[in-house]
Amino acid sequence: MNYITRGDPSREMISLQTMLDRFFNSDQSVSGTRWVPQNWDLALDVVEKEDEYVVKASLPGINLEDLDIMYNANVLTIKGETKKEEEVEDVCYHLRERRYGVFSRSIALPSTIKAEKIEANYEAGVLTLRLPKSEDAKPKRITVRSTGKPKVLEGRAASISKN
Repeated sequence: MNYITRGDPSREMISLQTMLDRFFNSDQSVSGTRWVPQNWDLALDVVEKEDEYVVKASLPGINLEDLDIMYNANVLTIKGETKKEEEVEDVCYHLRERRYGVFSRSIALPSTIKAEKIEANYEAGVLTLRLPKSEDAKPKRITVRSTGKPKVLEGRAASISKN
């Protein structure tokens, strides 16, 4: 049985663009591919709770002395560096994907934070930041009161006649 497949030029162009991007953005060597060090983005999880924001970042292998965390004008910035391991000349890498180099990530938070109360914890390669909201940023419950007398509605059942 023969099948007719419709070509999709846009998909083919995207595929070609992806291949060209990989070719021009990688350093090809005879023994395989090498990753070229460059700045890289830091993936974050940001959760808003009633009283605080919790920010988590996976930073495996990062030394605490290589981390710099700042909060200024509602912007949280996490900077750091992963050191490059020494390359051994007599070895042929089949695959080398672990990143090294400088990374930085800044995020704007929607409300003000008590900067003096920020807590940071680094355990098992996960950085956890707790940023407590200022009193102005916390949600406030508004009580509604009535100034007039309550109105009582009365209803009466009407008789239903059968026709």
